[in-house]
Amino acid sequence: MAKKSKITAKSLQFLENYINNAAPTGFESEGQKMWLAYIKPYVDEHIIDTYGSVAAIINPKAKYKVVIEAHADEISWFVHYISDTGFIYLRRNGGSDHQIAPSKRVNIHTDKGIVKAVFGWPAIHTRTAGKEETPKLENIFLDCGCITKVEVEKLGVHVGCVVTYEDEFMILNNRYYVGRALDNRIGGFMIAEVARLLKENKVKLPFGLYIINSVQEEVGLRGAEMMVQNIKPNVAIVTDVCHDTQTPMISKIEQGDNYAGKGPVLTYGPAVHNNLLKLIIKAAEKNKISFQRAAASRATGTDTDAFAYATGGVASALISLPLRYMHTTVEMVHKEDVDNVISLIYESLLTIKNEHDFRYFK
Repeated sequence: MAKKSKITAKSLQFLENYINNAAPTGFESEGQKMWLAYIKPYVDEHIIDTYGSVAAIINPKAKYKVVIEAHADEISWFVHYISDTGFIYLRRNGGSDHQIAPSKRVNIHTDKGIVKAVFGWPAIHTRTAGKEETPKLENIFLDCGCITKVEVEKLGVHVGCVVTYEDEFMILNNRYYVGRALDNRIGGFMIAEVARLLKENKVKLPFGLYIINSVQEEVGLRGAEMMVQNIKPNVAIVTDVCHDTQTPMISKIEQGDNYAGKGPVLTYGPAVHNNLLKLIIKAAEKNKISFQRAAASRATGTDTDAFAYATGGVASALISLPLRYMHTTVEMVHKEDVDNVISLIYESLLTIKNEHDFRYFK
């Protein structure tokens, strides 16, 4: 059994508020403010960069720098075109899934406040069996109850407004956390919990710890790219989500064989530093934390890639949280996996030495 992270009632309330808050790619500031307010009591100082990534720092004067990192942004939509009859067409902001859109309720974020809308879709009675159109980017649309373009614009809606789904956090069968944007605000939650545990357990780290919540991962790891240049760390442990492949319609041959509820997933791949990965595995084995394995091809597709190859090379590794239904509004993660990712990052930090040399040979 893994060492319990002891997520508190206060922690859980923060998680719920943090998930329910909208923080789409490029517009993460409100969520970042929430995250910073939560983590501030557990760190010494913080850095906010130009685009809104945040680094909360323990031992800021230390020369040797270790990062634990997640990304803060969620997928969303941009208003792209408003028809004369008041229907709104969209562009993706990140990897938004057009197939889940019909009949969803959304919030359009404007300077005048939130405008409510729905993704409309023709009734089943009006469609011809065998000739039905599937949802595509060019045929999904929003209806905000207006009948002209002028009326839509009077609400404050214009091209470029960002659109997010309404769906909120819940706990399913006392086993899973469910909600939109668990990818990857659950990561931001987990690294904040690591900071809390370090503070409450009075751990004195021999290096500087930079707990980073990066923006703009969903459009190409952009926040991490900026942060690694700002901080120039020596080591980076990144946490993100990966696929639970046990649900229907997923090929294990293509996607691997990982389970929600069976522990963190450790990735092998070119960007993952093998010596750091071995350190993490030893920490898991020593503390009886169950873990799973995955293999990446050329890239992990996470902020790990941004850290690994920057500033002359940063020893980097990826600890992933298995997640069901990625990029939907009902993303699901197992509560025990969340506990175990927190524990594994925490225990791994305790085994990293000051000036730890991760080179393969000297």
